[in-house]
Amino acid sequence: MSDIMENTTKRAMSHELEKILFEEIKVLDQGFVRVIDYMGNDSSIVQAARISYGKGTKTQSSDAGLINYLFKNAHTSVFEMCEIKLHIKAPIFVARQWLRHRTANVNEYSARYSEMEDSFYLPNKEDIKGQDKTNKQARGLELEDSIKQESQDMIHNLNTESYKAYLSLLEKGVARELARGILPTNIYTQFYWKIDLNNLLRFVMLRSSNHSQQEIKAYSDTIKHILKLWTPMVYNAFTNFNQMSLSANAIEVIKKAIKGEKVSREGTSIGKSEWKSLEEAFGI
Repeated sequence: MSDIMENTTKRAMSHELEKILFEEIKVLDQGFVRVIDYMGNDSSIVQAARISYGKGTKTQSSDAGLINYLFKNAHTSVFEMCEIKLHIKAPIFVARQWLRHRTANVNEYSARYSEMEDSFYLPNKEDIKGQDKTNKQARGLELEDSIKQESQDMIHNLNTESYKAYLSLLEKGVARELARGILPTNIYTQFYWKIDLNNLLRFVMLRSSNHSQQEIKAYSDTIKHILKLWTPMVYNAFTNFNQMSLSANAIEVIKKAIKGEKVSREGTSIGKSEWKSLEEAFGI
């Protein structure tokens, strides 16, 4: 009887998400994303939307149509009816970008209370690149293989030496809260992250963008896969409707391109980054 009770629930469930609960989905070399808990599914959004006139779930097709309508017209409050809690292991520099999204509940591993693990992010050689010539905050310039190897070795050696020094300070009796200060930001941290679906969509939209840093994009793409398992109707609406914001100048350029007119960035006030986005999205 107890086994039956443990596997029976009246709550809204996502059967595909249930299959991966508590499983570590590997990201980068030593990181992961793990689903700890969730509340709601596609039907929870539909139910919330229809509460105003007392009707719940109808057919799957009509529910999908309603979710498309809600998403397209930015009726965001109903998406807040669903929440998910994730366990994340990521390099500290990724976590600091991540936690700029101040729309979640977070609890992070404390290096004041506990000793940090010997776990550092080491980028693959092919991912080691020079500063992009046009994007001041991104990589892009290809480097010689010898420079990539030398850089990877340097990062690995620094990881090893910094952790040895960290342990040495602890052995001397130096407090953990001080000793942690010598560790580089590519050391892995862990945190629980609980967020509603509306803000999760915003996170994925920004962090799965091609303009996002490669490492955090890897995590966001993993969460995007989790989203597909959890709320497939929302996922379809999210991927089907273009999230690109267009300036008035960009719209005028698109209109000219549709008419067959020759267009170029010169003579417009469109910046290099926006023009690159137009090229990628519309082939301009």
